[in-house]
Amino acid sequence: AAPAGAVAFSVKHTEGVSVDVLLRGRAEPEVVPCAGTRWPLDEGTVLRFGMSRASAEVNDNKVTVSFYAEGGKPINQAGVFLTGIGISLDVDADQDGVVEKNSPNKASWAWGPEGHGAIVPVSCDKEFP
Repeated sequence: AAPAGAVAFSVKHTEGVSVDVLLRGRAEPEVVPCAGTRWPLDEGTVLRFGMSRASAEVNDNKVTVSFYAEGGKPINQAGVFLTGIGISLDVDADQDGVVEKNSPNKASWAWGPEGHGAIVPVSCDKEFP
C-alpha cells in the first residue's frame, strides 16, 4: 500500500497504542517508540498494533505511517484512527442480583443459602452424533 517511489517509512502513534515492526528474517519484532525511527520498506515487513485499555471516546487513538523517497524526502502519509473497546465477562458472584467487577467472591464457590460464586449451566447433551 506504499506510494510509488517510497523506500522507507516511519511510524507515529498516540500513547494508548503499542506498535511493533516485524521485519523479514528477524525472529523478534522491534517495538516502535512514539516517533523518530525509520525502517527500510521491504516486502514482508509487517506493522502490528494494538491497544491494552479501552478508549475514553471514539477514535481517540491514532497510528500514522509516513513514507519517504530516496534521500529522505517525505512522499505521503497514511493514518488509522483506533477505538479500544473493553469487554468483560462478569457474574453475580455473591448472588445478590448485582454484577460487580470487584467482588471478593469471584475466585471461589460455596454451596447453600449463604453461598457465593458463579453457577454455570453446561449443556452436556449430544447435539451432533
